[in-house]
Amino acid sequence: MKKEINTYWTNTSSNSLVNRLLREGSSEVKKNMESLLQEESITVPIDEEIVFSQLDEDEDAVWSLLLASGYLKVINVSRAGYELKLVNYEVLQMFQKLVHRWFGREKAAYTGFIGTLLSGNVEEMNEYLNEISENIFSYFDTQQREPEKFYHGFILGLLVDLGNDYILTSNRESGKGRYDIVIEPKDRGKETFIIEFKVVKPNQAMKNAVEAALLQIEEKQYEQDLLVRGFSKGKIKKYGFAFKGKTVLIGGAE
Repeated sequence: MKKEINTYWTNTSSNSLVNRLLREGSSEVKKNMESLLQEESITVPIDEEIVFSQLDEDEDAVWSLLLASGYLKVINVSRAGYELKLVNYEVLQMFQKLVHRWFGREKAAYTGFIGTLLSGNVEEMNEYLNEISENIFSYFDTQQREPEKFYHGFILGLLVDLGNDYILTSNRESGKGRYDIVIEPKDRGKETFIIEFKVVKPNQAMKNAVEAALLQIEEKQYEQDLLVRGFSKGKIKKYGFAFKGKTVLIGGAE
């Protein structure tokens, strides 16, 4: 009998359980999921005697469940917790598909958003992303303690399909700070994108939040690492995203 890892739980009730735990989890859970989708490791507490009754009481229990199910592997154990990664590329694809299903009903808008982002059509980007957010954000808690992380993870989830042609990096140092997202083309002839997020403050206009995001890209010199590595300054586009509840406003600069 040939033994191999396969995505057996995708057609079982466990699928809906993990789906719910990840979708309804806190910003920290989504941040960890974001790291896993970028093929990075996470360090979390693990209960080796996890039982189903704990899943709704302890959000970290989802990692124990995934480890016990064979979808995460242990890299290291320390006082900080268990360092975990997805076991292989097939499991990575499985979780990417899980994220995509969250946005499945908005497929046309999703495709339109990606296309207009790459083409630089900011007006249509706004239309498509607001259509997505109006319908999708009702599934999530946008009033979390760190809402910017929620929005950050949401946009990364929308961008995962670009992985064949682009390299996505998040929260990396460049210039005088850390940018939110860079979309770097594998083909140097294509354009590169720097994205910065802002959650609108009380009594702040969304337009001002977009301008603050774009200004931060310039003042922090986020394009510096790209320039050092030979990317053309003329092919670097910058986007500022402002979020207020379910409403999004995007502005662009070059």
